[in-house]
Amino acid sequence: MHNYKLSGNAFEPRATKLYENSNVINVGKTGRIVSLAAGAVLYGMAIKGKQGIVKKALRYGGMYFLYRGLSGNCLLTALAKREEYRMHTRAVNIRTYFIVKAPRQLVYESWRNLERLPRFLKHIKEIKVIDELHSVWVLKTPGRLPAIAWKAEIIDQEEGRELSWRSLPGSKIETAGKITFANTTGGTEVNLMISYRPPAGYIGSAAATVINPWLKEVVKEDLTRFKRYIEAKAIEYSHIGYDFT
Repeated sequence: MHNYKLSGNAFEPRATKLYENSNVINVGKTGRIVSLAAGAVLYGMAIKGKQGIVKKALRYGGMYFLYRGLSGNCLLTALAKREEYRMHTRAVNIRTYFIVKAPRQLVYESWRNLERLPRFLKHIKEIKVIDELHSVWVLKTPGRLPAIAWKAEIIDQEEGRELSWRSLPGSKIETAGKITFANTTGGTEVNLMISYRPPAGYIGSAAATVINPWLKEVVKEDLTRFKRYIEAKAIEYSHIGYDFT
């Protein structure tokens, strides 16, 4: 029996710079130098001559630019970043484990053969292997939404036991996954974590309202299909005496 667990924070994809930038130091070296120069000029103008509303504005403006240059922190940029963060779309996170009545090596090899995954993962239109660690994935989308492609890399693998992957920085969809295989009574225990995050911003948010609910359901169906496919293969191989040890 499948045990699916959806969680917003359990397993997140590797973020791009948009997610990783800090709001503490958010001004570059050149920006800090320019800010210090502008702050010094404005503050110098403000303390000379008769004081008034204009001089007050110059003084506060100079103080702000001096602060920006000395600290490397721009409050306006930080506010903009927070607004941008609110436009981020939530990831679809799926965690599940299930038992496959098949030898562990067969289950592992069936998943490791990336180009054959779309046979039973119907939410994936195509996977094109570039080399041993890199590949291009194409995600099917519901309705008339265009398919979405991204480059992925395998970041960890242990023959017959574990495989981890993630999308490369700058991909249209942030995604990551990890699958482990362990011997158990009657077959192989599979533990899987997959996460998808559609593009950030208003366009991504609109697409996510359609893609996210669809992905949750179709991935569950795909994993059931994977289990049945491998179990059928195991029976087929057992009839011809194939040894996976």
